[in-house]
Amino acid sequence: MAPAQPGQTTQADVLLVGGGLASGLVALRLKGARPDLRVIMLERDARIGGEHTWSCFATDVSPAIDQWLRPLIAHEWAGYDVRFPSHSRTLTTAYRAISSAQLHSVMSELLGADAWLSVEASEVKAEAVRLSDGRRLAAPLVIDARGPRRSQHLALGWQKFLGQEMRLAAPHGLTRPVIMDATVAQLDGYRFLYTLPLAADRVLIEDTRYADGPALDVTRIAGDIAAYADAQGWRALEVTREEVGVLPIALAGDIDAYWSEPTTGAADAGMRAALFHPTTGYSLPDAARQAELIAALPALTTTAAREAIMAMSKRAWRERAFYRLLNRMLFRAAAPGERYRVLERFYRLPQPLIERFYAGRASGADKLRILTGKPPVPIRRALGCLPEAPLLAERAESR
Repeated sequence: MAPAQPGQTTQADVLLVGGGLASGLVALRLKGARPDLRVIMLERDARIGGEHTWSCFATDVSPAIDQWLRPLIAHEWAGYDVRFPSHSRTLTTAYRAISSAQLHSVMSELLGADAWLSVEASEVKAEAVRLSDGRRLAAPLVIDARGPRRSQHLALGWQKFLGQEMRLAAPHGLTRPVIMDATVAQLDGYRFLYTLPLAADRVLIEDTRYADGPALDVTRIAGDIAAYADAQGWRALEVTREEVGVLPIALAGDIDAYWSEPTTGAADAGMRAALFHPTTGYSLPDAARQAELIAALPALTTTAAREAIMAMSKRAWRERAFYRLLNRMLFRAAAPGERYRVLERFYRLPQPLIERFYAGRASGADKLRILTGKPPVPIRRALGCLPEAPLLAERAESR
C-alpha cells in the first residue's frame, strides 16, 4: 500500500514512532498474536535499528518470551568470561545478541510497506502523527519509542561505549564472549573491554566506561580499541562497522514526578518509559516484557497502553531501589580508578545469584550477600549513598 500524500490520512491499528528495539519487539509480538493488525513503524533513518547490538542472558526472560523472541537472535553462546586484575572466571549462563541488521531484516519482512523509513515525525499525539512532509497518520494506539528523554527527576550516571566490528587476519581463538575485561587501564571511570566472537575471524570489540558524564571521544577510544586488539595478538584487516552508545545508569529518581511531566500524549515506551536495567543499562528484557504487556491488552488504545506501561515502569523502579543504591556506591563512594573493585567482588558470588541480579530478580538474601563482607568502598562514603533525595537535590541545583 502506497504511503498517503500530503493532505491525506493513513489509518492504522498501531503507530510505532521510532524504529528501535522497543518498537520492533512490540511489532513482532503484536503481529505474531494478531497478523491482521495494521502496524506502521515510522523511522527517521534509512534502516531500522541503526547500528546497535542488544544483548541479554538467557535467564533474563521467561520461556514464553524466549519462544517468540527467537527470530531476532543473531548470535548465542553457551557461556561467557569476565576478567579483573585479581580474578577471572567463566560462567555457563547462555548469552544472546540481537544485531541491528537482524532487526532490520525481520521487521522489513514482517511489516513490508508498513515500515516507513526516512520519515521524521514533527507532531506526535495520542491518536495521530504528522510527518515533516505534511503527511498524517492516525491510529487508536500511538506508541512513542524514540529513546530516553532527559528529566530533572532522574539522576543518572552513564555507560558509554564505542564498538568496532573487525575482520581479522587470523582466527581470534575465542569460544565465548568476554563481557568484562577490566584488566585494562581504568580511564574515565570504570572501564572494561567487551568482546563478542561473531565468527572465527570476526569480533565486535567495545570499549566501555561507566562515567559521570556522557561525553565520548570517539577518535581517542578507537585508538584504545586498536591497542587492545594488538595486545590480544589480533591484526584487523578492516573495521566493517562501528556503533556508539551512551546508556543511562540510574542513581536516583522520583518516578511519579517523571511520569507527571508533560509529554506528547502518546504512550511512551522502552527507554522513554525509564524501562532499562538500572546497573547495566540493558533494555532488551524490559522491552520484551513490555511487548508482552501491550499484546495482552483487552483494547489497543493509547490510554490503555500508557496506563499499563506507566504502572510497569513505576513498579520496576520501586522494586529496583537496591540496584540504584549499588550504582550510587559505584559512582559516588568509589574513586573512579577503583570502581572496578565493586564488580570484581560481585563476580566472586555464586552464579545463580548473578543470574537473578541481571534478571532484576535479586532476592532479599541476594542483596544481603552482595553487601556482606569487606566492602570494596569506604564505609563512611558508602553510608552517605543510602538516601536518594540528596543526589536528586544536588542535580536540580546544578541545572
